[in-house]
Amino acid sequence: MKRGRLITTIAIVGFTSVAQIGTRAQQVIGSDGPVATFKTSVDLVRVSAVVRDKKGRFVHDLKVHDFEVTDGGIRRPISDFRRDEAGVSVAMLFDASGSMELTMPQAREAASHMLSWLNREGDEAAVFTFDTRLDEVTPFTSRLSTLPDKLAAVRPFGATSLHDAVARTAEKVATRDGLRRAVVVFTDGQDNASHLTPGEVSGIASAIDVPVYIVGVVSPLDDPAAPTAAVLPEHSVFAGSLGDLATWTGGRTFVVSSIAQRSLVARQIVDELRHQYLIAFESSRTPGWHPLVVRARDKDLTVRARSGYIAGQSRPASQ
Repeated sequence: MKRGRLITTIAIVGFTSVAQIGTRAQQVIGSDGPVATFKTSVDLVRVSAVVRDKKGRFVHDLKVHDFEVTDGGIRRPISDFRRDEAGVSVAMLFDASGSMELTMPQAREAASHMLSWLNREGDEAAVFTFDTRLDEVTPFTSRLSTLPDKLAAVRPFGATSLHDAVARTAEKVATRDGLRRAVVVFTDGQDNASHLTPGEVSGIASAIDVPVYIVGVVSPLDDPAAPTAAVLPEHSVFAGSLGDLATWTGGRTFVVSSIAQRSLVARQIVDELRHQYLIAFESSRTPGWHPLVVRARDKDLTVRARSGYIAGQSRPASQ
C-alpha cells in the first residue's frame, strides 16, 4: 500500500476510510459497536486524535513515534502521520420538532457562538433543520458569520427523526473534501420517529469520516450538572444511546443550560477540530467491528480518539 492516501478531511477522531467499490453486504454488530448496511470495502483506517497534557492543554509537537495504535489488542504500524492545518467544515443541524419550542432560541444562540469561532477564510458552515424530514436552510458557505434570517422563522412542530437526520446530514458533510468535517446537532435529545438506530447511524457517519457532536440544549431542570437538576446523570437522555452514537463516530456529547455553557461548548468543539493529529494504518482483513485504542507513549498525556472501526465493508447506506 502506498503512503499518501491519507486525505486530510477528518474531524476529531479516527474513522474508517472508503476504498474500492465492492458488492453490497450487510454487517450486523452487537452492542459493542455500530450496525449498518454497506456498499464498499475498506483497506485503510484513518484516525484523528486530540492529545492533552495533565492540565488539559493541547499538545502540538508529537511525532509519529510518540503514538501507538492497537486494533483489537493487536499492534498496528502507522502508515501515515500528519498535523495538517486544514479548514473546518461544520454542518449545524437544528432539531425543529415540537419538543424544542421553548429551547430553540438557546439552540440558535449556541450555534451563533460556534460561527463566531470559525475563520472567515478557510472554514465553512451549513445549516439544516429537521423534524421528520431534513431541510437545508443554508448550503455550505464560507464567511457565514451569522445565522440565516429564515432560521428565526422556523417554528418547532411535530415528531422527531433525530437518528435519520444525523445520518443524512453526515452523508452531505462527507462531500466536503480537504476539510476537517463534523456534524453538530442542537437538540433536546428526543427521537420518536426514526427508522435508523443509533448503531446504524454511527456506522454510516464513521465509515464516511464524519464525527457527530451532540449539543443537548435543555432547561436547568433537565441538566444533570445544574444545581436545580430534577434528573440524575444516569437517567439523562444524553447518557444512553445518543452518547454512544457520538462516541462511536468520534464526536462528543455536551449538555448546556446556560449562556456561559453554550459559549464554552461552541469554542471547545471548534478547538478540537483544529488540534488534531492525523494517523493512518492498514485495516484488518477480518470483517466486523474492531475496538481501537490510540495511546501516547508518554503516560502523562491523554489521547482522545475514535473507539473502533468497521473492517471488511464501508460506506453504509442511510436508505
